[in-house]
Amino acid sequence: MVLWVFGYGSLIWKAGFNYDERLPGFIKGFRRVFYQGSTDHRGTPEYPGRTVTLEPADDEICCGVAYKVSNKEDIETAITYLEVREKQYDQKVSVDFYTESTDSTPTLTGVLVYIGSSDKKLNENYLGPAPLNEIAQQIVRAEGPSGPNRDYLFQLEKALLELGCEDAHVMDLAREVRHVLSQESNGF
Repeated sequence: MVLWVFGYGSLIWKAGFNYDERLPGFIKGFRRVFYQGSTDHRGTPEYPGRTVTLEPADDEICCGVAYKVSNKEDIETAITYLEVREKQYDQKVSVDFYTESTDSTPTLTGVLVYIGSSDKKLNENYLGPAPLNEIAQQIVRAEGPSGPNRDYLFQLEKALLELGCEDAHVMDLAREVRHVLSQESNGF
């Protein structure tokens, strides 16, 4: 048995479990959005941070990495770890994973991915869309046990650029957060 896990947020730069292989690539039909509230890692229940989730989007792709875990004990440990780490995400989905933009056949099938759905009855931490400046203000102010929310955003931006992926939503949001921070440091 082999487990493949797709990381599109902090899993890109910090897996947190043993793996045999790390494969850069993408999934189709989804886009990464900062719509998931984080009350346990990058924010608090009183002031949630924002982390990424996936939303269905025809004709779009979401870059990230797939991790292969093949040792039985490592699989059990990875699943146990991910169930805690991703506990605020209410869906586990199996997706196709691609490594080349010209491929019509997936490189891997049955890759596990955690998603925070937009269904507020199932996902009480879903924050949803908001104006870019509002999301940026929330990210600037939020901090949780895993650190400032802005660090999450900036690490994600860096990790995506290292993969050769320019995600417009992430890049625009990082630019806006830097703008907010520069205004605050200038006393505006």
